[in-house]
Amino acid sequence: MREKTKIDVGEAVGIVAAQSIGEPGTQMTMRTFHYAGVAEQVPTGLPRLIELVDARKEPKKPFMDVYMLGENTEAAARELAQQIERTKLDSVAQIEENFLDKKIEVTLDTKELELIKLTPEDVKKKIKAATSGSLDLKDNVITIKPGTTSLRNIRRFTSKLRLLHLKGIEKIKRALVLKGKDGKYFIRTDGSNMAAMLKQPGVDTQHVYTNDVKEVERVLGIEAARVCLVREIKQVLDMQGLTVDVRHCMLLADAMTMDGDVKSIGRHGLSGEKAGVLARAAFEETIKHLIKASTSGEEDKLIGVTENIIVGQTVPVGTGLVRLKMKLG
Repeated sequence: MREKTKIDVGEAVGIVAAQSIGEPGTQMTMRTFHYAGVAEQVPTGLPRLIELVDARKEPKKPFMDVYMLGENTEAAARELAQQIERTKLDSVAQIEENFLDKKIEVTLDTKELELIKLTPEDVKKKIKAATSGSLDLKDNVITIKPGTTSLRNIRRFTSKLRLLHLKGIEKIKRALVLKGKDGKYFIRTDGSNMAAMLKQPGVDTQHVYTNDVKEVERVLGIEAARVCLVREIKQVLDMQGLTVDVRHCMLLADAMTMDGDVKSIGRHGLSGEKAGVLARAAFEETIKHLIKASTSGEEDKLIGVTENIIVGQTVPVGTGLVRLKMKLG
């Protein structure tokens, strides 16, 4: 029975996988899907599939699912969510420039500071680390006199102040507490920063997931990126109600990750790096590939399927792979 489950030698698995994913792919919707809890639209359907096979540096809407260590209660999850959500200065204070006196006034919102468990002194320390000028805190107003007298530099420093990081993890814009199907609470974040999240106390490092394949590759390595790629592709197809065998998705992910990094499928990735000149020319930028090959005297060994179709030979697939030798005499 085990022998029957194996693929025959010469089976055109690539073509079968391409057809099995490509044909249902034509029936996918172009709409985006609203994830419960995350306010922004998360791309699914065709836009998400294109994003995955193009191996984009960052998805349009990255998100993370984070589980916590210890007691799994809503209160504990909310506390952790508060710790990881990024807070910038302009979200807890009003920043105004006084060009006449060449100073900047930061009026703190005490209610907002209480919510995120920060004091005006904490904010003052953060600002002090970012400036070389003098600081003065009085009645929740921080007056900053920058070391520069140029109005342009004051404006530039104000812009920098607005984005000053006070608390939480960079890139995590929002963190929402959700209840999973298993009844456990977890945190879904808008934005992704896996490296920092794994260092965060109270986070279950065994169960941190991001939909950013490139980030998984950077932090956990190529094998984890491959698993992530398979999961994401399968999830997109399943969400559209398209039944595609997971092995086709696995073959696609294997092809994209076989060289040790996640490569796109297209002229800048796998198709543009094929061994044969004719195979590259048959896909895109035909003239460019033919001229480049002719100027460097490149040879084509005709080992692939595309090249043999072009020259009218039997393709090395299935029975075309079989070669017979005759012993004469």
